[in-house]
Amino acid sequence: MADDYVRRTAITRLEVTDQQRDLLEETISEWKLGCQLATDMAWGKCNAKSDVQPLAYDTVREDTDLGSQHAILATHQAAQAITGCLERRTNGNAVSKPTFTAPTVKYDTRTMTVFDDDTVSLSTTESRVRCELALPDADDGYQRQYLDSDAWSATESTLTARDGNYFLHIGFRRPKTDTERNTAEDGTVLGIDLGVENLAVTSTASFFSGRELTHNLREFEKVRAGLQQTGTRSAHRTLEQSSGCELRYVRDVLHRASNALVAEARRYDCDVIAFEDLTHIRDRTGASWGHMWAFRTLYEQVEYKAEAVGISVKQVGSAYTSKRCVECGFTADENRPTRNDFRCVKCGAEANADYNAAKNIGLRYVRRGQQSSRRTGNSQLALKSGTVTPSGGFTAHPDGFEAEFMDKPHPPRANPSG
Repeated sequence: MADDYVRRTAITRLEVTDQQRDLLEETISEWKLGCQLATDMAWGKCNAKSDVQPLAYDTVREDTDLGSQHAILATHQAAQAITGCLERRTNGNAVSKPTFTAPTVKYDTRTMTVFDDDTVSLSTTESRVRCELALPDADDGYQRQYLDSDAWSATESTLTARDGNYFLHIGFRRPKTDTERNTAEDGTVLGIDLGVENLAVTSTASFFSGRELTHNLREFEKVRAGLQQTGTRSAHRTLEQSSGCELRYVRDVLHRASNALVAEARRYDCDVIAFEDLTHIRDRTGASWGHMWAFRTLYEQVEYKAEAVGISVKQVGSAYTSKRCVECGFTADENRPTRNDFRCVKCGAEANADYNAAKNIGLRYVRRGQQSSRRTGNSQLALKSGTVTPSGGFTAHPDGFEAEFMDKPHPPRANPSG
C-alpha cells in the first residue's frame, strides 16, 4: 500500500547527446498524444485506472509509437487527470477536459533503471538510452542520500524538458518504520503557512520573507524570455547558465528555510510539523509555476530533515485557514480586508493574516487528533509564548525560555505574539 512507504523526490539534470535528445523529444511528444487520446476516450465515462486502461490501451498503442508499458502509464495519467477535474468540480470549481501540453513523460521501474555508476536507462519510442546524471561535485549532495542508500529504492519518476535541458525527477521510497506507521496524535504541533509575500510563517511567529525569492524568480523569467526570443547559439548557452544559476539560488534559499523551520520545531519541542494541503495552493496564493515547485520542494526538504530528528510532517485541509479567526472561530471573507491584515469582524481580534493562518493550520491538525478513534485530546499547538489546546487551555513557556536562546541565531520574529 502507498501509505506504508515514505516517499522522496530527487531532481537531477541529465547529460544527453544529440541522438538521445531527439529520442527523448519524440517520446515526450508521443506521451502527450497518448495521454490526450486516453483522456478523450474516457472523459465523461470513467476515471478509475482499472477502467481507463482497458478502454483506451489498444487505441494508444495503435495511434502512437509508445511501448506497451508507456501506453499503460499514459492511460493511468489520463485517469489521474480526470479524477483531479472531478474533485475540483465537487469543490464548486468550473472544469474542462484536461489537455496535455507540458513537456513531460512518466517512468516506472519497468521503463527506467538507475545504475550504481550514476547513469540512468530510459525507455523511448525506439530504444533505451543511457544518460549520465549531472550530480553535484560534493559527495554530500542531497541526491546522494537516496542514490547511495540501500534503504531507498527508485520508483515512479518524471522526465521534464525545460529550456533545452532534461531534468529527471527521480522518485524514491522506503518502507515506513513501525514508529512512523503509528505516529501518536498526542504531542506539540508547529503550524506553518506558505505563501508568496512570506515564504513561510510559523505558529510561533517566525516569518520567512518571500520577497527576494519572488523578485529573483521574476527576473529570471524575464531573462529567460529574452534569451529564448533571441534564439542564437550564444543565447542558448547563456540560457543554460541562467537556468543553472536559478536552480542553485532557489535550492539554497529553500535549504536555508527548511533548516530554520526544523530548528524552530526543535526549539519548541514539537512532535509534528503541520502544513496546509499543497494540492491547490497555486490557486489559493496566485503563485507562479516557480513558486509551486518551490513550495513542494520546501515541504519535501522539511519532511526528510524533520524525520531525521524524530519529528513527523503532515498536511491538513486548507479550507478557510486564511479567513477563520483563530481566537473565536468566526469565518468570513470580511475578516481579511487586505493581503497582510486579519481583523475579525465578530470579536475584533487583529493579527498578521499569514500568522493567523499558521495557527489555524496547526490547530486543525490538533483537532484531527481529538476527533480520531483514540480521542486522547492531548495535542497542543506551539505558540511563541506557550502552548494552547483547542478548548483554550494555555500553558506558558517557563520564565527565561527566550533568554536561553538569545546567543543562538534564529529567524527574525514579527510583532504578533501568540
